[in-house]
Amino acid sequence: MINLKTSVLELVENAKKEINNIKANDALKLHDDKTNLFIDIRDIRELWKSGTIKGARHIPRGMLEFWLDPESPYFKSDLKVEMVKILYCASNWRSALASKALMEMGFTNVMHIQGGFQSLVDAGFSVQKVEPK
Repeated sequence: MINLKTSVLELVENAKKEINNIKANDALKLHDDKTNLFIDIRDIRELWKSGTIKGARHIPRGMLEFWLDPESPYFKSDLKVEMVKILYCASNWRSALASKALMEMGFTNVMHIQGGFQSLVDAGFSVQKVEPK
């Protein structure tokens, strides 16, 4: 068996100490502000199964840094660099690590939602269905 230097749980816990964590109820207050971009980083199959928060942008975890970096050939110009990025995933592990990665890139306007997708649903966010294409 391989002895890992750092487990994924440790990576997540360390990231959560360095990032801006917010509760779903606080995120609800930010939802209608168009300077905020809610980003669902879950796999597309997760969105097909459970939907996504209305108005959220799906950016797969594997493309997040590439789509947000103006220097990247994959940059999406509609994802304005100055927008506050509010990330979530299913359980809040991937989005914690993703938030830390964006901060390491130099983004200062990043928030991470504690509790993941279900916490947003429980807080009263509207869910929209996502159909396979």
